[in-house]
Amino acid sequence: VQLQASGGGLVQAGGSLRLSCEVSGRTLRNVAMGWFRQAPGKEREFVAALARSGGFTYYADSVKGRFTIARDNAANIVTLQMNSLKPEDTAVYYCAAKPGGITSVLRTRDGYDYWGQGTLVTVSS
Repeated sequence: VQLQASGGGLVQAGGSLRLSCEVSGRTLRNVAMGWFRQAPGKEREFVAALARSGGFTYYADSVKGRFTIARDNAANIVTLQMNSLKPEDTAVYYCAAKPGGITSVLRTRDGYDYWGQGTLVTVSS
């Protein structure tokens, strides 16, 4: 399984970006997906997750109401729509996948088997 993240860039505070994670090597059916981010000098942290089935979504408190995770099973893509961006959202964003992922660990890095290479998001004030 390979993940390719894209869509990062430079945006002003209050703006929007849409990240995409293209998955190859298997279908997205029954695969839990997540987005994490890592700011300079900080640990990689959970941003959002999508359960393997049922459409259940989970968000970090810091992005709830501003970010939306979604999947397109036909295109094998998971997206992260980011609105009302803040300078503190600046980070490298990583997508992750876990076939048959367990909901209870989707907020943790250990809950995933596969990771993309990351895409940089920079929000200017």
